[in-house]
Amino acid sequence: MNSSKHTELANHAWSVADLLRGDYKQSDYGKVILPFTVLRRLECVLEPTRDKVAALAIQYKDSDIEPDGFLRRASGHSFYNTSTLNLKKIAADPQNAAKNLQVYVGAFSENARGVLDRFDFPQQIKRLDSAGLLYKVIGRFTDLELHPEVVPNHNMGYIFEELIRRFSEQSNETAGEHFTPREVIKLMVNLLIAPDGDALSLPGAVRTVMDPACGTGGMLSAAEDHILSLNPDATVEVYGQELNPESWAICRSDLMIKGQDPENIAFGNSFSDDGHTRRKFDYLLANPPFGVDWKKVKEEVEREHDSLGEVGRFGAGLPRINDGSLLFLQHMISKMKPVDVNGGGGSRIAIVFNGSPLFSGAAGSGESEIRRWILENNWLEAIVALPDQLFYNTGISTYFWILTNRKRTDDTKVVLLDARDQWTKMRKSLGDKRKELGDGKNGKPGHIGDITRLYGEALAAANDPHQPVPDKVKVFDTKDFGYQRITVERPLKLRFEVTEETLTALAAAKPVEKLADSEEFVAAVRTLLGTSWATRSECFVALKDAVVAAGYLWPTGAPFAKALRDTVGVRDPEGEVQLIKGQPEPDAELRDYENVPLGGDVEEYLKREVHPHVPDAWIDHSKTKIGYEVPFTRHFYVYEPPRPLAEIDAKLKALEAEIQALLGEVTE
Repeated sequence: MNSSKHTELANHAWSVADLLRGDYKQSDYGKVILPFTVLRRLECVLEPTRDKVAALAIQYKDSDIEPDGFLRRASGHSFYNTSTLNLKKIAADPQNAAKNLQVYVGAFSENARGVLDRFDFPQQIKRLDSAGLLYKVIGRFTDLELHPEVVPNHNMGYIFEELIRRFSEQSNETAGEHFTPREVIKLMVNLLIAPDGDALSLPGAVRTVMDPACGTGGMLSAAEDHILSLNPDATVEVYGQELNPESWAICRSDLMIKGQDPENIAFGNSFSDDGHTRRKFDYLLANPPFGVDWKKVKEEVEREHDSLGEVGRFGAGLPRINDGSLLFLQHMISKMKPVDVNGGGGSRIAIVFNGSPLFSGAAGSGESEIRRWILENNWLEAIVALPDQLFYNTGISTYFWILTNRKRTDDTKVVLLDARDQWTKMRKSLGDKRKELGDGKNGKPGHIGDITRLYGEALAAANDPHQPVPDKVKVFDTKDFGYQRITVERPLKLRFEVTEETLTALAAAKPVEKLADSEEFVAAVRTLLGTSWATRSECFVALKDAVVAAGYLWPTGAPFAKALRDTVGVRDPEGEVQLIKGQPEPDAELRDYENVPLGGDVEEYLKREVHPHVPDAWIDHSKTKIGYEVPFTRHFYVYEPPRPLAEIDAKLKALEAEIQALLGEVTE
């Protein structure tokens, strides 16, 4: 089924918007079109066995036997409808359309009704009926050809996603929160599953796949299809969780139609209400929303972090509140199967991130600690940089993170693969999506195959030092991403003087303000206006003499002494070094921070990089922190020398001549 057919069917469903215009806001069109599209799809799937199921339902009507299992078998699916009605019959009776449609929907099995309820379908039926539109809308959908032999299950997802994209554009929502471009999913699944090709081809292979932000289920469908393409006899169970009710309903209906258990798709927020507690999976993949905050679940997440620690999902750390991307990754890591003593078991993870999780957060921050936890546990297999403008809702660059807990203990290598130049320009942009990955079909470049092949070669090079490292690939040790964040201190150096500025500061100091004769105290010090001293002791003796001479007591106590030193003292590179218990006092204003590679000798670094410029600097080792970041762009930066000056000068002269010519045409 080609893309033009998807568009044609989506256009047919979308044409209902013409009927809704005026009675519905544009942002509400989806509340009608999506549930009716789902309903029509369910009807088309059940049509071959409709009469058989209806007859069986009548047979068991007065029986004490629970007929649900018999009805499922009769329908050939995990859902059914016991009514003899269909949309065409309902549309033919406009006066009773609302009543008959409610009866028809009520005759579905409970799992199918639950899907339609998420669309608030009963309320939409009443609203359409009140507006005199119900039978017209139903009539439009009776002509929508969604039978499985015409629209296979895999292709149905394209239609749903095209409709969601259009609704999102109409209501200025974010389409990318609902689904991911299919070619991106295909590449992601390839990289996730490719290393397991041999194991998946074995007879009796059983695999579980989970997406904690599954949207309409596109990633789950692609993963299932890929595994079955490697082994048609494999058993694939898919699981997911979704917060958006419409997307959840579409994903759940898709599973019902495919014969999967719809109960595997949980509804709700994966952070606060984990729908798959204590379950582990073979493969986990996700495209969580970029830069979405987690304020709404802050209390639940922090409670789990504080009370369960490493036993819980978020023990490694909490990222900043305005980006929950790394929370999703921690959640997925908690779902990995353990590796058994024979090296079996284990899991693989693929997740789409923007650039922020690579480097945001300094050493000791939540983000850095999460990266440290991942790298020190040797779970990160690779990071793949993708072209920008691949997604519908953003033009920024994105990255695949691939993780696994199956790496050998001696295999601490991480692959960085730069695929940012693997794209072709779309003939027509969709939102912010202006580029796509070619699949090597219909004359398109084979970007997906090329990147997949390159990924395999990169992993081979990482595991075998004799293998050549391909272009656009770099291999690092996990420790290469770690660093020591050292605090470089310099001594506080002061000279001491009484000026209008220092007097104002002295008068405003709290220990001075608390004096009973504060104004008189400041007036006594003012008698020394314009005087300066090289040392603190000289200054304090002179000030004390002036105050005592004026007939006042000299205050005592550490707070007063510190306030006096801080207000009368003025920073001076040639001034007196201030001491605390015989040691130089650090100057907070001169404090600096340096990142030293993990394992490097920080004292040697100080001597080599710092002392030539500031010989009296030292490291406060009590403040040293370990951080981790992945500076992807820096590792692939290629220096491009500036153009020769002669070439630049020639270009400027040519432009000047062109401008003069244009001006000449204007003045003629």
